[in-house]
Amino acid sequence: MANLIPFRGVLYNPASVGDIAKVVAPPYDIIDAAGQAALHERHPNNVIRIELGLDEPGDGPGRNRYTRAAGLLRDWLAKGALTRDPAPAIYPYQIDYQTPGAGPGEGRRVLKGFLSTVALAEFGTGHIYPHENTRSAAKADRMELLSACRANVSPIFSLFSDPDGGVLALIDKSIDADRPRFDFQDDTGCRQRLWTINDPAVLKTLTDALRPKPLFIADGHHRYETALAYRRHRRQEAGLPASGGLHPFDSVLMLFSSLEDPGLTVLPTHRVLTTPVPPLADIKRLLGETCDIEEIPRQQFLRTLRSRGQAAPVFGLALRGEAPLLLLSVKPSHRPKAGASERDKLDVSLLQTLVINRLCPDESDQHALIYTKDDQEALDLIAQGKATASLLLNPTKVAEVRAVAQAGERMPHKSTYFFPKPLTGLVINVMQE
Repeated sequence: MANLIPFRGVLYNPASVGDIAKVVAPPYDIIDAAGQAALHERHPNNVIRIELGLDEPGDGPGRNRYTRAAGLLRDWLAKGALTRDPAPAIYPYQIDYQTPGAGPGEGRRVLKGFLSTVALAEFGTGHIYPHENTRSAAKADRMELLSACRANVSPIFSLFSDPDGGVLALIDKSIDADRPRFDFQDDTGCRQRLWTINDPAVLKTLTDALRPKPLFIADGHHRYETALAYRRHRRQEAGLPASGGLHPFDSVLMLFSSLEDPGLTVLPTHRVLTTPVPPLADIKRLLGETCDIEEIPRQQFLRTLRSRGQAAPVFGLALRGEAPLLLLSVKPSHRPKAGASERDKLDVSLLQTLVINRLCPDESDQHALIYTKDDQEALDLIAQGKATASLLLNPTKVAEVRAVAQAGERMPHKSTYFFPKPLTGLVINVMQE
């Protein structure tokens, strides 16, 4: 089901740009304005200048950050800052990181995967499954960039099932672990390593092994849907049928990782309220119908939330002021019944219907929510008086993501945060047309 297409990747040339750590960037959608500006200043060849360029006075349809991105990409290729590999390849990729919130020397993990292009498949065909909804504005921005550059600068993050570890074992046997092509530490302290495999026999074995496997998009839904729309546009423009044949615009760059990889981490996305909430007594009354409410000492709060959440849906609630930290355990009578949809079984869905809709009945209050994956930040915003309440969740399980996707459903907004994120600019897919 996954039609893997090894490709001639475009990579930075260290002899030209120097330290690779100075020219790559995090995914565009987690970069704030300050981070964007800092990356622009870091290096004249930093990939942010293509992926998330700055607007300039006088910009218009014929001159804007998208046309500048396309010009930079051509210029960097012409001058050797970027070079295209001579033969089709896939690019094994490992990220050695520490799980957020772990103490010093604890929680070290290694995410393993590989970068390649894959043939695009429409949703609903049983080949590639989404799990989240997307928003039009983000897709319009990515379409402008893709149309101008005709390149995938950052990979979509996808997952496949590899319960016996055969795919990743094949990759491990095919690389010299001690001689990666790139090996550096990024801004967050993660060790980033990249290799190249271009042996035709290994590539065939790998593509054959992936072919029967469906793919689940972990991150990059907007870019995948944009790639689908771009393919439809290019085929219509060229007078081609909707399917058949394989053109450069019929594929997209992906990072492939295993659902069973112990190096894969899913972080929760906590909800932080910034608008007024009822007094504590009213909150207990509002939520007491659906949840058992228990006061938890601060030093035990997060540990109890995690341990209780293994068996039942449980949320944490922190309120501004001297109010106690509360544990909200969904009562059995309000847990999903047999036959409930996979989406409705999720903790994040239960939080929305049983808690947020009661605390924030006005839609405008819900639009003012702040989202954070960081447990401590969710609590610090309360302590600093910058929020009125923080609702903490346990992370969505990878198996739940797969169940929702296979059921043809979409998860609520901000349901998952897969960690760590693949960097932008390590390998670029410039379409050869």
